[in-house]
Amino acid sequence: MQTSTRPKLWDAKLAIGIAVVAALLLASLATGQYDILGSEDGREMFMTTRVPRTIALVLAGAAMAMSGLVMQLLTQNRFVEPSTTGTTEWAGLGLLTTMVLFPASTILERMIGAVLFSFVGTMVFFLFLRRVTLRSSLIVPIIGIMLGAVVSAVSSFFALTTNMLQQLGIWFMGSFTSVYTGQYEVLWLVLVVLIVVFLFADRLTVVGLGEEAATNLGLNYNRLLLIGTGLIAIATGVVTVVVGSLPFLGLIVPNVVSMVRGDDLRSNLPWVCLLGVGIVAACDLVGRIIIAPFEMPVSLILGVIGAVVFVVMIVRSTRGR
Repeated sequence: MQTSTRPKLWDAKLAIGIAVVAALLLASLATGQYDILGSEDGREMFMTTRVPRTIALVLAGAAMAMSGLVMQLLTQNRFVEPSTTGTTEWAGLGLLTTMVLFPASTILERMIGAVLFSFVGTMVFFLFLRRVTLRSSLIVPIIGIMLGAVVSAVSSFFALTTNMLQQLGIWFMGSFTSVYTGQYEVLWLVLVVLIVVFLFADRLTVVGLGEEAATNLGLNYNRLLLIGTGLIAIATGVVTVVVGSLPFLGLIVPNVVSMVRGDDLRSNLPWVCLLGVGIVAACDLVGRIIIAPFEMPVSLILGVIGAVVFVVMIVRSTRGR
């Protein structure tokens, strides 16, 4: 009788990780320039700004880390994530287009525009990969970054001609400073995405083995590819609208978890989400403290860390040949 080698979904290490991340989130709630204890409206400010900000940290961190994990499975490439495939840039273009065409659009309507564009952009990237044979896995993120640069240039030109260039820069800053009650609630949609990913985890893991393996096991490869792309698009679009760009988060987290636990999506998903939340919370705390009373965007800190990790991964990959 064979025994399962799948890692446990819950263990003592995960409990410790949850405790550490919870401590970071409590620190986030306690950090800020406004004196919530000594002011009459302190409780109101706490519930209006700090609680929504902390919730947004959790949902955005989990969403982008999960998106990177699913995208790496679908492409069979550890170097891809929304910011290295152009998905984030497409979401930004969708957000900008919605704002220009519908100036009075609500945050929900902007989210729909961002999701639709990110879905189309991700499918363009996937279709390109299916039609072009690439000898090196390193070429894949380079192509994605190039496509993203083209889309970003289009967005910048579009924003320049519509006097929205400054607004575009604010959107892509990747900061939680503007998160407050009434502006973050669409992020709860991420929970639905996470549940769906968990339900489809085993099938997406098989898809990660390739089209031939998935088809031989009786799975509809193209349908699952569309489902995975849709989930990535929703998560990326929602986060882009509320927070902005969180570069390389989906690159760092899945690779760290995979090195320790293997490639099983179902058992890795809690760890990926937890580590994503922890990294975003830690970067946000650093950004709020390092130049207080001002704040440094989370995207700046993540960009530096992610770039270093990306280079290290490339060096390790080339040495392993």
